[in-house]
Amino acid sequence: MRALVQRVTEAWVTSAPTRGETHEEVGRIGRGLLVLLGVTDADDPAVARRMADKLWHLRVFEDDAGAMNRSAADVGGALLVVSQFTLYGDARKGRRPSFVAAARPEHAEPLVEAVADRLREAGATVASGRFRTHMQVGLVNDGPVTLLVELDT
Repeated sequence: MRALVQRVTEAWVTSAPTRGETHEEVGRIGRGLLVLLGVTDADDPAVARRMADKLWHLRVFEDDAGAMNRSAADVGGALLVVSQFTLYGDARKGRRPSFVAAARPEHAEPLVEAVADRLREAGATVASGRFRTHMQVGLVNDGPVTLLVELDT
């Protein structure tokens, strides 16, 4: 499982059934983390739990001394979780990425939901995108702080 995490002052996601149709806002947060989440076939519910715990306790918020020593759990930050199969795009050869390593929607969707559910169980405010739709994501990156978080299965 792979997550591109951005510390944000605000983030939102809109969704439409297909490209070109009218989008509606389906998720919005204030201060917190935008999490673009990619799933691969080897991922399972245990990996989803580990990813949620990692995200909730990832120390990317500044303490009183200005050091990144606080987590979303510490500061009450919200998380916007958006499925992002393209995080497993492989563009090492040629000009068109291969998405062979990305999990099929039937496998990925319950794991993305498991991450969001685990975060909620931990006390997080969580918003999310809508699976299998055309989404548009907006954000105000704070810092900017952007990290790639990967977990092995």
